[in-house]
Amino acid sequence: MSQDLLPALFEDDGSGTSVLERISKDRPALRRDLAERGAVLLRGFAIGGVDGFADVVRAVSGDDPLTYAERSSPRHSIKGDIYTSTDYPPAEEIFLHNENSYQAVWPRTLFFHCLREPLTQGATPLADIRRVWRTVDESVREEFTRRRWRVVRNFRPGFGVPWRELFGTGDRSRVERYCRDRGMRSEWLGDDGLRTTAVRDAVHTHPVTGEPVWFNHATFFHVGTLAAEVREGLLGIFDEPDLPTNTYFGDGGRIPDDVMDHLRACYRQASTRFDWRQGDVLVVDNMAAAHGREPFTGPRRIAVAMAEPSSRPVVDLTAARTAAGTP
Repeated sequence: MSQDLLPALFEDDGSGTSVLERISKDRPALRRDLAERGAVLLRGFAIGGVDGFADVVRAVSGDDPLTYAERSSPRHSIKGDIYTSTDYPPAEEIFLHNENSYQAVWPRTLFFHCLREPLTQGATPLADIRRVWRTVDESVREEFTRRRWRVVRNFRPGFGVPWRELFGTGDRSRVERYCRDRGMRSEWLGDDGLRTTAVRDAVHTHPVTGEPVWFNHATFFHVGTLAAEVREGLLGIFDEPDLPTNTYFGDGGRIPDDVMDHLRACYRQASTRFDWRQGDVLVVDNMAAAHGREPFTGPRRIAVAMAEPSSRPVVDLTAARTAAGTP
């Protein structure tokens, strides 16, 4: 793993220092590297299982893990607000994305803990979304900045996450209020279907460094990003407006195929990977780095937690640098 690529490596030095002691001692440097590099890898420490992982989340973020709300993929709780990684079949790739970027409020920090490493592949690739922004053609950036992007989600029995599970209620009025409060439009379909529509910004400003970032789900949710056999199967069942998820420009205009191809190439060009080792903890700045999942073989098991909602005040990077003794 190259040290000039994300993530920054914080490795056990053999002194007997526990992971929590190391975080306490080096937290300013860790937070600085998290903002500047986009991710930090804690390696070689005795974490202490799921409970110890939750303690790491609290030590780094200064708060309890967040509840995974308005989810877009199947996963389940291991304990409390510690979850499995996405429960997709091992042969499927999960394309690079920023967690919950389609929501009004998202987690700023993500945590991944390797409970059991895979036999082959199974990395969590990362892509610096500041680099993605720089790589995206200027005309494409301008168009998405001006028109924004739109996600349409359709919930039907038997397809994807049920709306009752996603919203944590079967009360339609509560669902409508939840959507309204978060700038989404809700529409009931037939006896038990729901369509939600949200328009969000495609380009954001990193809250600590002030850099522009390509922070959205426009590529991830687009039907063209699905594996060919999955895409063809869904389009054989649904008309395009009725797909489980799809994205458009914010005004509803179709995003051209060549633009989507370009965006996918930008993510891949900016991506890097490392092989998981059992016990690793990866901390990701969700507004600096996108993450994904390689296909894998073997019993891969990764615990996931989220922290620091985007509505919370940010840590000042200058103060972090000063505390770390760096310019």
